[in-house]
Amino acid sequence: MEPHGNSPSNNVIAVIPARAASVRLPGKLLREIAGKPLIVHTLEQTKKAKTVSRVIVGTDDAEIRDAVLAAGGEAQMTSAEHSSGSDRVAEVAEALPESSIIVNVQGDEPLISPETIDRAIAAMLEDRGPDIVTVFEPFESVSELFDPNNVKAVVDGDGYALYFSRSVMPWLRDASVRFGGDLRKAIEAEPELLRHFKKHTGIYVYRREYLLEFTRMPQSPLEKAEMLEQLRALESGARIRIVEAAARSHGVDTEADLEKVRRIVETQVSTSIGSN
Repeated sequence: MEPHGNSPSNNVIAVIPARAASVRLPGKLLREIAGKPLIVHTLEQTKKAKTVSRVIVGTDDAEIRDAVLAAGGEAQMTSAEHSSGSDRVAEVAEALPESSIIVNVQGDEPLISPETIDRAIAAMLEDRGPDIVTVFEPFESVSELFDPNNVKAVVDGDGYALYFSRSVMPWLRDASVRFGGDLRKAIEAEPELLRHFKKHTGIYVYRREYLLEFTRMPQSPLEKAEMLEQLRALESGARIRIVEAAARSHGVDTEADLEKVRRIVETQVSTSIGSN
């Protein structure tokens, strides 16, 4: 698939899709962390990215919109009918300038690294090859690797995605054979094997025109099977570049995740106060 347009670096717009409904942690985007709603932390971290010229929160919830506006951010109401974050981002992108670079930053990433965002944007600006740029980070534990909620990316020698899966990929056959076909046992015994795996994290960078094209495509068979919308792009012939994150992500999906992030932020605040 041919790249869709070109974009100057000063026309990079981050859109944070912020859906009100959350089955695992109701109201999570408005839950407080160090006195601020979670969504505001994500907004502030995204604004720190050096190559982002504008940040918009796209939401279906008036309370989320009001929290963003109260924090001095920009928010836009979007349809409540969207089935994915990409669809919500695309609705916002419809009204944005042609040839913009659009960055999709998940709303539940209150500690997202600005440098990670800049790395992903740089990969799009420096190379006309990718239709999408996304991010990976290393796996840190066997349990994390075997959790189907953590998506694995398989990448070619040029840094482009071959596949994404909820299953453990690639399958390390020789290591598995050494432990009677049990790959989990093999990695538990030889933790250095974790280096073979890449954990996909949810930042996407698109050229605006490709994003609009992508969200108009019907769901693909592999997408339906794995419930991973990036497989729709691969099945349609898109090229997805994957770059390594600058720091570990800390998405919030559960109460335990929220408490973990609160502890991290509290430590950062205490350290900052102590150094002043």
